[in-house]
Amino acid sequence: MNQLDLDDVVQYVEQNIGVFHQKRIQSLDSLRLTQVLKRKNPYLFKAKNLFTPEQFVKSLVDAHISSNEETIFGDWLEQLAIFISVQVHDGWKSGITGIDLEFDADGRRNIVAIKSGPNWGNSSQIAKMILDFKAAQRILRTSNSQLHVVAVNGCCYGKDDKPDKGYYFKFCGQRFWAFISGRNELFTDIIEPVGHRARERNDEFIESYWAMITRFARDFETDFCVDGKIDWVRLVQFNSQATESRIIR
Repeated sequence: MNQLDLDDVVQYVEQNIGVFHQKRIQSLDSLRLTQVLKRKNPYLFKAKNLFTPEQFVKSLVDAHISSNEETIFGDWLEQLAIFISVQVHDGWKSGITGIDLEFDADGRRNIVAIKSGPNWGNSSQIAKMILDFKAAQRILRTSNSQLHVVAVNGCCYGKDDKPDKGYYFKFCGQRFWAFISGRNELFTDIIEPVGHRARERNDEFIESYWAMITRFARDFETDFCVDGKIDWVRLVQFNSQATESRIIR
């Protein structure tokens, strides 16, 4: 195990946090109104009592951005975790399906599936992760039957005070960052570097955001409004109407 140099982590974060902001803006630039309308629940937006094209489009886009940013930043944090593991444990990004990170420590091969937060999946998704862990263990033991393999679900934020899940361990927040780095306070050490030039980059994002809202509101009013009011029937038809001529047989 190597000693982690926090300055290296700070430098990595400051040099690479721009990737997150670039992907946020790219996601906006590539977004199409019809794509979002097909993905979101029109009944929910009707229940929220939205009246104007601007209200509807903003609510629609904000819902998309919230879930999309969580995914983008989760991917970024995964890369940070791998970088830290490389520095400390000579770890590596795994090539095994469902496994993000591998490293050796204390005579064990740790296989890690990295997620953003503790509430990342339902029972079926967790069952799939366990199957991936079992498959990875079989693959690794093919070349070394005595290899002690430990499966870990690492979550970049949040808490889980019962980490032993039987077949695998679940380390969240402080526990996860300490697990890969050997530093109990790393989870707080990285928060300031993550904000590097955040205001400047967010200003650029906001400019793209409002330009898109204006464009989407104009297009939405043309296609789904009558006299400035939302035509909910037309909107639901666009979102949900079957293409077959006969639905019930």
